[in-house]
Amino acid sequence: MSMNNAPNVFLDPNANRFQVNIINEDHDNNETTQEDVGSDPPHYEETSFTDETHNRLRISYRPGKRELYDNFRQNGEKTEASLHPYDTHSKMYYLQTFGHNTMDPVPKIDYYRNTGSVSGNKLNRPSLLEIHEQLAKNIAVSTGSVERVANGESSAGDETAVSKEEENKTGFVKFGWVKGVLVRCMLNIWGVMLFIRLSWIVGQAGIGLGVIIILLATMVTSITGLSTSAIATNGFVRGGGAYYLISRSLGPEFGGSIGLIFAFANAVAVAMYVVGFAETVVELLKESDTLMVDESNDIRIIGTITVVCLLGISVAGMEWEAKAQVILLIVLLVAIANFFIGTVIPTNTEKKARGFFNYQGSIFAENFGPDFRSGEGFFSVFAIFFPAATGILAGANISGDLKDPQSAIPQGTMLAILITTIAYIAVAICAGSCVVRDATGNVNDTIVPGMSCNGSSACGLGYDFSRCASQPCDYGLMNNFQVMSMVSGFGPLITAGIFSATLSSALASLVSAPKVFQALCKDNVYKGLEFFAKGYGKNNEPIRGYVLTFVIAMAFILIAELNTIAPIISNFFLASYALINFSCFHASYAKSPGWRPAFRYYNMWVSLFGALLCCGVMFVINWWAALITYAIELFLYIYVTYKKPEVNWGSSTQALYFVNALDSALALTTVEDHVKNFRPQCLALTGAPMVRPALLDITHTFTKNNGLCICCEVYTGPRKLCVKEMNSGMEKKQAWLTKNKRKAFYAAVAADSFRDGVKSLLQASGLGRMKPNTLVIGFKKDWRSAPATQVENYVGIIHDAFDFELGVIIIRISQGFDISQVLQVQEELEKLEQERLALEATIKENDFEEGKRGICGFFKKASSLNISKHETKKESTINTIQSMHVGEFNQRLLEASTQFKKKQGKGTIDIWWLFDDGGLTILIPYILTLRKKWKNCKLRIFTGGKVNRIEEEKLVMASLLSKFRIKFADVNIICDINIKPNKESWKFFEEMIEPYRLHESCKDITTAEKLKREAPWKITDAELEAFKEKSYRQVRLNELLQEHSRAANLIVLSLPVARKGAVSDYLYMAWLEILSKNLPPVLMVRGNHKNVLTFYS
Repeated sequence: MSMNNAPNVFLDPNANRFQVNIINEDHDNNETTQEDVGSDPPHYEETSFTDETHNRLRISYRPGKRELYDNFRQNGEKTEASLHPYDTHSKMYYLQTFGHNTMDPVPKIDYYRNTGSVSGNKLNRPSLLEIHEQLAKNIAVSTGSVERVANGESSAGDETAVSKEEENKTGFVKFGWVKGVLVRCMLNIWGVMLFIRLSWIVGQAGIGLGVIIILLATMVTSITGLSTSAIATNGFVRGGGAYYLISRSLGPEFGGSIGLIFAFANAVAVAMYVVGFAETVVELLKESDTLMVDESNDIRIIGTITVVCLLGISVAGMEWEAKAQVILLIVLLVAIANFFIGTVIPTNTEKKARGFFNYQGSIFAENFGPDFRSGEGFFSVFAIFFPAATGILAGANISGDLKDPQSAIPQGTMLAILITTIAYIAVAICAGSCVVRDATGNVNDTIVPGMSCNGSSACGLGYDFSRCASQPCDYGLMNNFQVMSMVSGFGPLITAGIFSATLSSALASLVSAPKVFQALCKDNVYKGLEFFAKGYGKNNEPIRGYVLTFVIAMAFILIAELNTIAPIISNFFLASYALINFSCFHASYAKSPGWRPAFRYYNMWVSLFGALLCCGVMFVINWWAALITYAIELFLYIYVTYKKPEVNWGSSTQALYFVNALDSALALTTVEDHVKNFRPQCLALTGAPMVRPALLDITHTFTKNNGLCICCEVYTGPRKLCVKEMNSGMEKKQAWLTKNKRKAFYAAVAADSFRDGVKSLLQASGLGRMKPNTLVIGFKKDWRSAPATQVENYVGIIHDAFDFELGVIIIRISQGFDISQVLQVQEELEKLEQERLALEATIKENDFEEGKRGICGFFKKASSLNISKHETKKESTINTIQSMHVGEFNQRLLEASTQFKKKQGKGTIDIWWLFDDGGLTILIPYILTLRKKWKNCKLRIFTGGKVNRIEEEKLVMASLLSKFRIKFADVNIICDINIKPNKESWKFFEEMIEPYRLHESCKDITTAEKLKREAPWKITDAELEAFKEKSYRQVRLNELLQEHSRAANLIVLSLPVARKGAVSDYLYMAWLEILSKNLPPVLMVRGNHKNVLTFYS
């Protein structure tokens, strides 16, 4: 690559240490390239290949270097100085890191993004394979990692610029921690309770207990705030607030259940706050005698108008809503300040008669202790106050609209809790220090000389309110809810504060409910709610959610039975707090390496205490509302668990599953195996599970909920291709097992030969005590036509299993197990069907376009319809022919592949327990009869014996089975196993092994030795003679099986063992072939000769 046009471009002495270089390996210019690179190495800061800007190379240059950079781009033409990253047929590009040419990239945030990230595009780093494998000199970059960069996955700097450009273009609004969190939380926490109930709480509980009540409520919210902060700083936070935090920590089951009730609680809270506002307005109308209809209907009318106005503000956009919140906060702060100013303004006679005397030590002392009346107590007063402390999630609920949720949520939430708590405590102390508990409001109730006094603080200040002890009074902390208005410097400001508190809380809830609900719907946890996931406008506003919230709020405003629903709503919020605290505890307890919150001021046990405290407060507030909340949450939890949404958020529940599984596996290693706890743990050589479904089905039948089942596949061939194919298919095949409800694992190995792969699996599969003890393998049906190496490998696997002390089960069905050809045909048919549907859709679109053009369009439409019908007919003919082909050749194979899925009718499982292998031959069929599909099958036992001892041996076997507590229908003693088979059967066996015999006895010694060396796998005459009796037995057993068990549903048979080094592979395969030929499904079983049954308790 010539750089003569800019010889001094890369001589910047301030070059960044992290460099990216582009190297050209064009062989035609190799010398020039090397010379240029060696003399003037380029020092670009970053390089990104994108298909934007006319597919040119985009380079991030330093300020002031643009004119130098422009030397490399001359209107996109291919000149000496231009770089074209897509000329990859003769060029190879590397990234230069730390001054060395390598594909290894430096750490970058974009490699760690999720696909579809809203904050930037995800980059794909070069795979380990691309870095690890040898790089060819003349390789063309067409599918590698560099092309992934070239296809639009740009550098971090470019993506940031694009992200900012889009943000500026669309006007996307994001809030900081003050306007987004602090303001909202303060407005939501400061509710009507501050102005009209806090004085009553101080009157009942006294200043001391009143402050304790405030601090207790604050403790609950503070712990929840700490937990929220920890969760919010453990990764990027999207929209959804409490739902998002809980669902990503505890999973969709908890998140989905709490998200729905939390959104509903916010929607109903809108009605509560609006009714509070409407009641205050109606009180003002009542005082001025200007009611429209009556009190209740006026509340409905004013409430409706208010909700419509609030909805308008919300729909106008988050920016307008935020401005409204700031205005309301200013009004609220002025109202609170007005109260404190009023406490120091000298009181007048009218206010003294109503119990206000400015700050007095005697009043403080009198009001410090409690004076519970009307059946109230500490917890009942606490229950009334606690809703005033809620609202701490108002900022977190709009997490998707925050610039930096990770810092905004902790800062804003905790500061809001601190400020509001100080305000509550200050108001409580001030009110308790200035106003007496009871006052008549009568200015004439003053103490005159010579008049006795009851010793109250009012007496000392010249007023006699003693008659309040015998009759109700209208003023004082205990009787007047408008104490703050009376004390304040300017009463109407308190009314404005009440308006501000109610409207701000209503507005916050009106925004929170749709935002949380939209996040819930986007996750598709509840299938029927996708409609509400759609957002509109620059801020992705949930307009549909706003309308739904409006409808719910209107319904409850019109019902106007909020006194009943209010405790449930408070409990809904508390349930959310409890789960947030539990989420923090659970994530910490699971000890997942992914739990790394930036907020450090939390403790897992404090979070657990907070969760329990929230649950306790729920019952304190209202026990029946708490039960209803738990019932609803439990119902939704069960529903989501049953539906199993297809999401994976890396929740702490998953982490705890792993920890528990690991602990259990480790604990299991300390427990010695006992025969009573033996269970078949099978390593099944199924290959891909979907290719041999019948083999998996029968294995799964006796391992489901009972033992371990590992479906194994061995990849042989070029290692690079095998490893790539194996890695790409692991998750897919495990997912197939899960989808088809097969409780099994999938394992695969790449090896030089099939036998080596199985040997690795036999040795390394499993974990601790959960290791396979039985090898399950299908019968090699094509052994006669297969290469000798395949037969050697197959028999060698059986020998290896016995060497590693595993039991072996060889299963044979008439049609074989492999249905890969059927799957291939089905896949082709599905592709043809998809192509046909796509063609029809295209034709319909064309017809629609042509139909718009009048008569000409009509005739063209008719013509195209004819063509379409002809093509469709032709395709359907092809499909029919292929279907017939599949039906003729593969229908029986398909039926055979599903035979173990079907329920077995009444029949028998015949067990030919000829040799004692420890009991596995009898245990497997017994387990089968415990399954629903096989429970109608009875066990029939066949075993060898002597003619003159048939009855005795039958009793011995029956006694043995009874001691093992295995039910059986019949015991048959076979006495003629060892007689010679008939001539036809033996002739068939001899013809079967003829192609594999050496016939060395009829040749001279030299020739015979040569034949043995050339074909060591062949059956020698000496071997055949040595094992003639055993061969007779296998042939004879097949005759007996044909005679006794031809109608059985399943045959379980003792597997003959070939002595290693003595019996050739082909003779052994001939034994297995003749033994199981022309029979129902056969399981040839041989245990490892260790007891798997016991008659001891």
